Amino acid sequence: MTTAVVPPPRRTGTDAQVADVFVIFGITGDLAKVMTFNSLYRLEQRGLLSCPIVGVAVSDWSADDLRSHAREAIVNCGTDVDEAVFNRLAARMSYVSGDFGEPETYERVARALGEARCPVFYLEIPPFLFGQVIKGLTEAGLTKTGRVVVEKPFGHDLESARELAAEIHQYIREDQLYRIDHFLGKMGLDEFLYLRFANSNLEPVWNRENVAAIEITMAESFGVEDRGHFYDPVGALRDVVVNHLMQLLAAAAMEAPAGNDPGTLKDAKFAVFRSIPDADPAHYVRGQYDGYLDIDGVASGSTTETYAALRLEVDNWRWSGVPWFIRTGKRLPVTQTEVRVVFRRPPRLGFLPSIGNRAPVQSQLIIKLDPITGIRLTLDAHRADKGGPQEITMDMEFEAEGGEGPTPYEVLLKAAIDGNSAPFTRQDSVEETWRIMMPLLEKPPPVHAYAPDSWGPPEADELTRGVGGWHGPWVVAS
Repeated sequence: MTTAVVPPPRRTGTDAQVADVFVIFGITGDLAKVMTFNSLYRLEQRGLLSCPIVGVAVSDWSADDLRSHAREAIVNCGTDVDEAVFNRLAARMSYVSGDFGEPETYERVARALGEARCPVFYLEIPPFLFGQVIKGLTEAGLTKTGRVVVEKPFGHDLESARELAAEIHQYIREDQLYRIDHFLGKMGLDEFLYLRFANSNLEPVWNRENVAAIEITMAESFGVEDRGHFYDPVGALRDVVVNHLMQLLAAAAMEAPAGNDPGTLKDAKFAVFRSIPDADPAHYVRGQYDGYLDIDGVASGSTTETYAALRLEVDNWRWSGVPWFIRTGKRLPVTQTEVRVVFRRPPRLGFLPSIGNRAPVQSQLIIKLDPITGIRLTLDAHRADKGGPQEITMDMEFEAEGGEGPTPYEVLLKAAIDGNSAPFTRQDSVEETWRIMMPLLEKPPPVHAYAPDSWGPPEADELTRGVGGWHGPWVVAS
């Protein structure tokens, strides 16, 4: 079944009015404990919350139970709680208990909303419950002027992504649905694109004439640990490549949007995905770290990949012929996410006999997104201490100028409350990214073992052999 996605009418600015109530389904779960409560606290601390917060879950809690749980979660995130800030946040909170399959639950939610005219419903629940909850909200008359925020995964392949969208679109329009990809909150998309397009020394060289390759790395030093039951049916490609890393690719490859509305921005990202041919399994390497099979919840003899490396092409005027390399893995030496632009190698400088036969190295621009944000430019220059030309680095950690920025979920929850859909994923892009990855899912290559704290299986080096191998990532020495 194919779902035809018709973009909503063009608007300027944000998509909708600011929410007058924020309703969180699944507020007693793990995501709320590790992300949501602390993000709401930080928004409250910065004076950016202005609406009540209603929690909904099956647990038989009171509002005081919810507030106590919220305090514990915020403290466990390492936050030094300011009592005045927490008291303001706690005063916003109320709680509705009920089974998501019972109409009475949605009647209680309706009573809790009172006269609210623009509710936002955040579903921190498994995807198989999305349709049930949205149906219940719709039948209670709560989605006419509201919007719904959902967490990934948005299907496990192209067909299931279409089926999930078709189920949800029975009840709400596409422009009412905000799909969270927390990577779009890391050094938010706005900041990434501003860096690209606002600097006239960058944009003119951001193309096939000057760029040899682009590498996107998401390295994690930790493993699957106690998440074997969740991770083993998923693997690295479904977990982070088809969503997180493809979103980074779009931000790095897209043309400058022509308008100031979220729809135009999403059109520009969609155009990138449409220009990417189906991924080739011959340019895909899978790895699994030693010890993965001993984790509780991992199937005996599992061939699930904990490492994925692949090469893609962006077949358009700007990028034709430039390889795009993506790699991600667990139990690698560091935790780091970056986008690295490797520029073409200049010719030898024969007019400077003092440097001998040495060719200049390739300059690089690295944008670091996690665990902290920054930018590095590598150049070739004379160094007195080296007796000649060597690579030099020009680094900036963004915290050093401008201070600490908001966390990803602060960015995304605030955007959902404000009605700004720009940092959220549209269904047509979801389908295109699955289309690109389907050959890798249908004909996966063998999985190769790799040692923990290594950079993955050596077979992945073959992907980048023609462009100088993998680079980085950039890790600032402590």
